[in-house]
Amino acid sequence: MQRTFLTNLALVLVLNLLVKPFYILGIDAGVQKAVGAEVYGGYAALLSLSFLLNIVLDLGLTNYNTRHIAQHTPLMAKYLGGMAAMRGGLMLAYALLTVGSGIALGFSGADLGMLGWLVLNQAIVASILYLRSNIAGAQRYRQDSLLSVLDRVLLIGIVGWLLWGKATDQPFEIMWFVKAQTAAYATTALIALGMVLRLSGRVVVRWKPAFSWVVMKRSFPFALLILLMTFYYRIDTLMLERMLPDGAEQAGIYYQGFRFFEALNMLGFLVAGLLLPMFSRMLKERSDVSPLVGLSFKMVLAGSLAVAVFGSLHSSEVLGLIYSEHVDRSAPVFALLIWSFAGVCTTYIFGTLLTAGGDLRALNWTAASGAILCVCLNAFLIPRMQAEGAAWAGLITQVLTAVAQLVLAIRLHKVTGAIGALVRGALFTGALVGVNALLGSAHLTLPMFALVFGVSALALAAVVGLLSPRELRKAMA
Repeated sequence: MQRTFLTNLALVLVLNLLVKPFYILGIDAGVQKAVGAEVYGGYAALLSLSFLLNIVLDLGLTNYNTRHIAQHTPLMAKYLGGMAAMRGGLMLAYALLTVGSGIALGFSGADLGMLGWLVLNQAIVASILYLRSNIAGAQRYRQDSLLSVLDRVLLIGIVGWLLWGKATDQPFEIMWFVKAQTAAYATTALIALGMVLRLSGRVVVRWKPAFSWVVMKRSFPFALLILLMTFYYRIDTLMLERMLPDGAEQAGIYYQGFRFFEALNMLGFLVAGLLLPMFSRMLKERSDVSPLVGLSFKMVLAGSLAVAVFGSLHSSEVLGLIYSEHVDRSAPVFALLIWSFAGVCTTYIFGTLLTAGGDLRALNWTAASGAILCVCLNAFLIPRMQAEGAAWAGLITQVLTAVAQLVLAIRLHKVTGAIGALVRGALFTGALVGVNALLGSAHLTLPMFALVFGVSALALAAVVGLLSPRELRKAMA
């Protein structure tokens, strides 16, 4: 299983490193520069609102389905038919609740119109993720990897043409971006549906109340977990926009730093997507998961810590490559959020293992504590520190929840080697800070500095044992 993980991880990382950074840092950032921080901040707040109730679209069905199909692949057609009608009802409920919440929060006019389109986009994205859960559960990782970047490839083409292709002489409008997402997501959903039907065979769509009740009852703990985690991932932007007099601008400033965190977070999410069906099948077969957990944890720890050290020490230079406005105000936000990425990567390993093992009660208590902590910290820090306060709230929450999940995984699944990996990670971090100080006297350009720093990070990771060539060769054997 370690060899399967490494080969498919290589594929998914190559595809996503080619596509998603360009989308986030080129297309998405290009849209913000075209419309301005205040307009984009309003869009970001509405996007966060559409995410907060996103769980109603899914109710944990996607994670439940990934785990279930990995263990019972021949039942795919039966579950597809039974869930189709149920998901239609969930989409309607999500739309009513989200738009109703927008009205209650004071949004009106054009903002509500945009929220409606974002609701539609979220519904299509949820459908894509559900369809991909069948493909991943059936162990078709290459197909799932291709689907993971298809919507972004389409968006790069559509929005890139609108931004830079002289498609029109009119100033770029934020609604063009929203509607381009609709077109890209809908195309991806149709292609994903075709792939799933080839795997499942004939599907009969029927509303089965008894089936729906059983599935929803089993998936509810997954739904609660996603809802709680979404709160401490997404509540910050909305709270910034609603709590401060200049909230829309502050949300835009925050998002300039958050955008890099989001781009990196997508890579971590893909690693978790690979691991969930693998852990699920291994636990069903009573295989020892410690080798795969250890390998994946050390790899993401090496990558995330290297990115965190470099990003936090060069926050202004990195943001200055893309932005010309508010760099001095968004750089501290970025420096904090980039360290949150290391915490998130830890949860993507150990939280995924706990999810695969069905340890949802413990996970939900952890996530609930994280959500409450994040809201309280944001409420206290945002009025005092604005966007930087929201970043501190996120960092504290992510680190504490990561530690809690690591401890749970050790206790419940007897995982070995995690503490040793953390010690190696601490040594690795200290060594990287030293390398950065030495390189600082060489007066290198930022791209050359990043290249030398990256090569040094690889060498140091091998020296401290985070990326052992011997262990990698053994895993590939």
